Amino acid sequence: MTNSASHNGKILEAFSGNLADIVEQASKAIVQINGRRRTSSSGVHWRPGIIVTTDRSINRDEEIRVTLPEGQTISATLEGRDETRDLAILKIPETALSTVNLGDAATLKVGHLVLAIARCQENSISASLGIISSLGESWRTWGGFSIDRSIRPSLILYPGFSGGPLVDTQGKVVGINTIVPRHTALTIPNTIVNRIVDQLLETGNIRYGYLGLGMQPVQLPLVLQQSLNLPDNGGVIVVSVEPSSPADKAGVLIGDILVELSGTSINDISDVHSMLGPERVNRPIQAKIVRGGNSIELTIAVGVRPQRG
Repeated sequence: MTNSASHNGKILEAFSGNLADIVEQASKAIVQINGRRRTSSSGVHWRPGIIVTTDRSINRDEEIRVTLPEGQTISATLEGRDETRDLAILKIPETALSTVNLGDAATLKVGHLVLAIARCQENSISASLGIISSLGESWRTWGGFSIDRSIRPSLILYPGFSGGPLVDTQGKVVGINTIVPRHTALTIPNTIVNRIVDQLLETGNIRYGYLGLGMQPVQLPLVLQQSLNLPDNGGVIVVSVEPSSPADKAGVLIGDILVELSGTSINDISDVHSMLGPERVNRPIQAKIVRGGNSIELTIAVGVRPQRG
């Protein structure tokens, strides 16, 4: 072996050892969550007695079990969930379990090495290495709501990794990993997680606006767009109206095309969801609708989105 090869080998060995040390240290605050049938997920001991995981990791409100790093399994209570942003928090009895070492997601750059860490089946630690492939301003969750910073790591989230942390090369947690459509890994940044944890601990849930509509995106004929002087040719057509819902009480009908909410153009269902944040609950919102070739305006008193049963 040449001196150069030997030198490179030592560098790689040191780098590999550092990664292993990071995983070992971070794993002290990672638990296994048994909150759904058949498969387990991961969770992070975020604050003393508070476990953060993804909402989809918990499909029941009771009989949730948490397995600690040393193998002890304890009961946990569901303190709150935000299904639109795919986060849930659990409370566990006082324990000597380490809390997470938080980093600053704002310091991440495209190309930075990161690790996804999980506590999977049989309480074993698993890790996946990758890089930050992209950073952006925002992304849409399954529920259609916006996370105001996009962190997309290029790595594989194996079964059980959802709810586990993304860790930088300093061994600090920069967010919680989740899986979005097409099995893409995304990370919810610390700042968002902390904000939601605070809200859930205070209220138990986060209320989002609700209209009671089933919708599909459509495009308006150009002649109709021009005749009604609409800025865009997009909208969502109403395919169902829930009885006694806010939209029903306001007079929305099946076949109506929603083209504007509160002065903002609507081109997709996600545009509607983005207008129904917590600040909209119990407040009126102006809706512009195309009905029978005419443009009408309705005032809808935004309700509270029903909790998942």
